[in-house]
Order: sequence, then structure tokens, then C-alpha cells
Amino acid sequence: MRWSVLNYFIWDVNPVLISLGSLSVHWYGFLFAMAFIVALKIMEYIFDRENKNLDDVDKGLIYVMLGTVVGARLGHCLFYDPAYYLSNPLEILMIQKGGLASHGGAMGVLLGIYLFAKKYNYGYIWLLDRIVIPTALVGAFIRLGNLFNSEIIGHQTNMPWAIIFIRIDELPRHPTQIYESLSYLMIFVLLFGIYNRYGKVLKEGFLFGMYMLATFGARFMIEFVKTKQAHYTTDWAISTGQLLSIPFIVLGVYMMVFYKRENSST
Repeated sequence: MRWSVLNYFIWDVNPVLISLGSLSVHWYGFLFAMAFIVALKIMEYIFDRENKNLDDVDKGLIYVMLGTVVGARLGHCLFYDPAYYLSNPLEILMIQKGGLASHGGAMGVLLGIYLFAKKYNYGYIWLLDRIVIPTALVGAFIRLGNLFNSEIIGHQTNMPWAIIFIRIDELPRHPTQIYESLSYLMIFVLLFGIYNRYGKVLKEGFLFGMYMLATFGARFMIEFVKTKQAHYTTDWAISTGQLLSIPFIVLGVYMMVFYKRENSST
């Protein structure tokens, strides 16, 4: 990164972290992998704190990773460019070309955790309350990966913290990847702090609801300064990302305020 003559940051970082012959490791892939490693350690801490079987953490990670990747890929294809992918269904499998949607990933994780809970006899909401803690941190890592790829950029702005993504154009833009990454990091700190201090007295579903409300509420607001991601237009005044965020926000409010089941373990 360097400064432009107008005192804006210029982002021209190579998205490839390491190249070894024909093999390349991208920053996005590295950060994606690191996110799940850190998430694994956090879940091990939680399971150990609550005297649960630590071996189940590794098994659960497989369900979460598969749910994340499959859900995020299908979400991108069906939410943001359905006409193209339905006309070229084999392209859905070409994940190496990029294209993952956080809303689809969230749906995939919810399904993956449900299947894991059923198989290993855990309470579904109990798991959700705990898995959202590292999930927030995973989101922060992934958005940093988007930054290295110079993707998911914001609208043009003259704000002093604007960044010129030289691989895109020479316009100073909102660094929406950084906005989201910092938002998710703060959500992680909040959830982790509340869990450590009040986890034993919180009603079941509260942390899950807080995550949904905070994460997709932040996503909804940041979408106002983000360039359009969908390859089609609608008559709605809000973006596709905002429209997809609304059900998650509503679910978050419901779980925090109206969900009445008492706190329980597995």
C-alpha cells in the first residue's frame, strides 16, 4: 500500500501470498483456513469449559466447513446471478473461479449444525449460541481476504480514509471490506465477553439472536456504501444484500426477545 498524490491509500497488494512453481497460495485461502483453525481453538475452549467431549469439536468443524462452502457457493449462484448459473449449471461447481455469498454461507452453517446436533445428540439452540462466537471472527478473517482480492468494494467517496483499489480503477472508494471486518471483530469481542461473564444465566437463544441482529444489521447498513454485487436489477430501493439480511435480522430479534425456552445444556 502507498499514498496517492491526493493523500488516499493506494491498495495494490498482490492477492497471491506464495507462489511455488505452478502452485499458488492466495491470501484469501490462507485467511479462510486460518479463520477455521482459530474457530476450532475457540470451540475447544468452550467445550472444555462446559465439560463436553472435545473430540466432537473436530467432527462438528467438518459439518460447519461443508455447510459454509456449499451454502456460500449456492447462495452466490442463486442470489446474485441466477440467470447465468441456471443456464450454465456446471459453473456452480467451479468454486476456484470465486463467488461466495455470506447469506448462503449462514444458511449452510445453520443446516450443517442441525445435522451435527441430530447425529451427536446436542441441543441445536445450545450449539448455535456457542458456534456464533467464533463465526463472527471467521467473518472478520474472510472480509480481510476480500480486501486482499480487491473485491466487494465501496462507492466512490472523498472521505480521508478512502482507498484506491488500483486493480479496479483509480477512484477513492469506501473500504467496505474493512468496515465489515472491524464490525465482525467487535461482534466477536462482544459475544465472547458476554458468554464468559454471563453464559450460565443467559436464556437459550440469546447469543444466537444477538449475533444475527448485530451481524446482519451491520451488513444492512454497510450495503448503503457498497457497490452492487448482484448481476440483475430489481425495483426495490434496497440492494439484494440488504433484502437477504432482513430475515436474519428478524430472526435475531425473535430469538433475543420472544424465544421463551429456558437455558439448557445438551
